[in-house]
Amino acid sequence: MLEIGSPTSLCFRTNTTCNALLQELQKIWVDIGESDAEKDRMLMELEKECLEIYRRKVDEAANSKAQLHQSLVSIEAEIASIMASLGVLNIHSPIKEKGSKSLKEKLAYVRPLLEELRLQKEERVKQFVDVKAQIEKMRGEISGYNKATMIGSLTLDDDQDLTLRKLNEYQTHLRSLQKEKADRLNKVLDYVNEVHCLCGVLGVDFCQTVSEVHPSLHRTNHEQSTNISDETLDGLQQMIEKLKTERRLRFQKLKDVVESLLELWNLMDTPQEERMRFARVSCVVRSSESDVTEPNILSTETIEQVSAEVDRFNKLKSSRMKELVMKRRSELEDLCRMAHIEPDTSTSLEKSTALIDSGLVDPSELLANIEAQINRIKEEAHSRKEIIDRIDRWLSACEEENWLEEYNQDENRYSAGRGGHVNLKHAERARVTVNKIPSMVDNLIKKTLLWEDQTEKSFLYDGVRLVSILEDYKLTRKQQEEEKKRYRDQKKMQDLLLNRRESIYGSKPSPRRSTSVRKANGYSGNVSMPPTPRRNSAGAANSDVMMTPRSYSGQNGYFKEVRKLSTAPLNFVAIPKEDSASTYTYSEPDSPLHN
Repeated sequence: MLEIGSPTSLCFRTNTTCNALLQELQKIWVDIGESDAEKDRMLMELEKECLEIYRRKVDEAANSKAQLHQSLVSIEAEIASIMASLGVLNIHSPIKEKGSKSLKEKLAYVRPLLEELRLQKEERVKQFVDVKAQIEKMRGEISGYNKATMIGSLTLDDDQDLTLRKLNEYQTHLRSLQKEKADRLNKVLDYVNEVHCLCGVLGVDFCQTVSEVHPSLHRTNHEQSTNISDETLDGLQQMIEKLKTERRLRFQKLKDVVESLLELWNLMDTPQEERMRFARVSCVVRSSESDVTEPNILSTETIEQVSAEVDRFNKLKSSRMKELVMKRRSELEDLCRMAHIEPDTSTSLEKSTALIDSGLVDPSELLANIEAQINRIKEEAHSRKEIIDRIDRWLSACEEENWLEEYNQDENRYSAGRGGHVNLKHAERARVTVNKIPSMVDNLIKKTLLWEDQTEKSFLYDGVRLVSILEDYKLTRKQQEEEKKRYRDQKKMQDLLLNRRESIYGSKPSPRRSTSVRKANGYSGNVSMPPTPRRNSAGAANSDVMMTPRSYSGQNGYFKEVRKLSTAPLNFVAIPKEDSASTYTYSEPDSPLHN
């Protein structure tokens, strides 16, 4: 049995139908009475028309097949192109499976795949366009280009690489640009903050200053982004350098003006209440340029106010010039007295007063001269400080020597009364100090000679060369040591005479008091006593200055009682205790101790 719809069944049905129609046509021709020739002619025409119809249908079917095949090939080519641009690999193609499926089935399979790939490509193109748009935007912000210049670079070619690898490269580049933008933005903000601080200190309009670099740095609307181009960064750097230069100039100017104001305040004894008006700027003198951060402290208004105050005090100073000259001269004398330096007599109080009253000298010039002397004395006092400190220690040691001498002359020094142990400890410390006096003097001479070599001038102590004083002091002390040695020899001789008398007479004669003998550790009045230098009093007269031993050589050979050199004897604590065992001693007529 034939299968319905198969090619054989269709041919059978066609033949059956044609035979039936031919039989009916022949019957009609018989009824009409057509001739055989006419019948053959009409059958030939009928067969020819049938062949033409078949041929036309075959051609139409062939064309349809070719169109379907061309569509399939075009779709496959587009799929391959999209796959290549997207970087997709190994998608199954039904064309390669020959005879497996019809063309329509293959088209039905590939058309959804093409639509899917087109959607993927469209999405990928959107990603590329978005990334490239951000990249161009970042480049424009970094380079400072206009947005209109970036439009032409946002289109993509059909054959452009749309793979994920390429997309990742664009995204990596975008992230690097975003990081560069963030770094530049932070740098711009740091510069803007520094400009703000400098403008605050200088009292300059911040908005106008940054607007000169770029208007976006001081935004009035949030739509305009901050410009971070190289041109803006360079402009901010130049503006900062300009403001720093201006700050440096204003700082130095204000510092000079404030120093002048402080000098005038001190000169005029300005009360603290009046100084408080400028307490805010007075700290500039003790500060560095970078430490000055108070708003408007370096503004032109502040500098003008301080300058006006200086001008006012200068006018007030000119009216009180004589009083100021006297005051500064007194300060000069105080400095000289503390440093033991002789002041310049050309600007003494009497001469200065006479010069000002006579009108021969401008008081301001005289005041400037005194100021210069004050500065010179301060510098010299600083260089003399170490030697002056050594002199003070030497004088203190000499005072300890005087105290120890008085203590040794006290007959009740070993009594158990109140304070005896304290004085005993004091005496032990004083003995240690007194023993250091010779080395103190020698070191002081060395230091003084070194100072004189460095400064190429003599070291004067209240008008007298210190080395001469110390040399005379050493000479006098040496003489006193010789006196002490002679005294010991005389005492030994007296003890020897006493022992001989005892051996001759058999008993010790009653001691008689010698008018020339003092206590055991003391000395008779005709024994030379060494001088002890002492500190000068605050208002010593010219006759009370420190005098060298040579100055006193014609005055009974001893030092008179002055503030610089006293006649207090040196301490001879080194005398053995057995030398002071007896309270009184005898004096032979031929003895040097005999009066």
